[in-house]
Amino acid sequence: MERHHGMDWLRIGAFALLILYHIGMVFVPWDFHVKTAHPIPWVAIPMMAANSWRLMLLFVISGYASRALLSKGTKLGHFMATRSTRLLIPLIFGVVAVVPVQPWIELAVKYHYPHDFGWFWLHDYFGFHRLHGIGLPTWQHLWFVGYLWCYTLALTVMIALGGWLRAQRAFDWVFGTVLIVIVPIAWLLAVDMLLPGARETHDPLHDSVAHLHYFPGFLFGFALARSEAAMATIGRWWKPAGVVALLAYAVVAAIEWRWPGNTMPAHPWGVTFATARVVQGWCSVIALIGIADRYWNSDTPWRRTLTEAVFPFYIVHQTIIVLVEYWLLPLHAAPLVEFAVLVPATVAGCWAFYLIGREVGWLRPLIGLKRRVKGATI
Repeated sequence: MERHHGMDWLRIGAFALLILYHIGMVFVPWDFHVKTAHPIPWVAIPMMAANSWRLMLLFVISGYASRALLSKGTKLGHFMATRSTRLLIPLIFGVVAVVPVQPWIELAVKYHYPHDFGWFWLHDYFGFHRLHGIGLPTWQHLWFVGYLWCYTLALTVMIALGGWLRAQRAFDWVFGTVLIVIVPIAWLLAVDMLLPGARETHDPLHDSVAHLHYFPGFLFGFALARSEAAMATIGRWWKPAGVVALLAYAVVAAIEWRWPGNTMPAHPWGVTFATARVVQGWCSVIALIGIADRYWNSDTPWRRTLTEAVFPFYIVHQTIIVLVEYWLLPLHAAPLVEFAVLVPATVAGCWAFYLIGREVGWLRPLIGLKRRVKGATI
């Protein structure tokens, strides 16, 4: 299977957008670990442009990448062992060493937690209890890594049980047509109807709505990686899908503007909002894959470095955001000033975490990088 550089660039862009999105969470009225003193309601409008598809796209890309790894001739057992090493070691390291400052700051800001971080980490963080409703220890934003490992395990079992070839043929037959747009939208709407009002919990044992959204997305990406019919169909339909996504976003934005925050829209605008959000989300995924395939499938010297840097950036970015905003709060700066500080500080912190970590042999597996082979270059 030839490497698809467009999907690499799409993954890089998706994670870059995710970092910017989490910076936006400081300013939007929605709940977050630490907030600016003066939230700005209209920030929800641009946030809604990515809210419905950012995570689905990441799971689709992750499924695609998993198929690429298996297509190298890797045996199934070795594939699962390798993925476990690359996912679980950084996850455990993140939970122990990177994430803890986030709940400490949230407890300090929202609930006036009286102890310093050292006390918190030594006495409360590993207590396996809830403190002011916050479960400790926690994986915070690293839930994505945990879910990705669970989905990889489930996929491995499915392949081991056989029948994947027939499933691939069925995928090619169904998604080699415009159904590649219609069927996933119908599925996502059906899930929302089956679980009305359900919200993601990021508790793997009690998160049906997330699993019913993201696991099929992961499987879609896995099958897409070896489906010429489906990729050809995306090539034909990504432009109309992009137009529909923009129109659906206009509906989402208009309703959010009219009924901001937690205000409940009048009937039937609540159902309209939910439906438009699903349509916007999946059509955006199709449009972005089409753009990546059509315009971004080329290599540059930066592609390899950025592809490697993405995972370390993801591990550390939210901790940097929360920590920097915590330091900014006593200054009572204007939100625009806080934003102007948060963006370069987060980018600089992520780069430092990656550049230092990649040069220290024992740190590399902890931040999601392969062990360096002697004589290899980045």
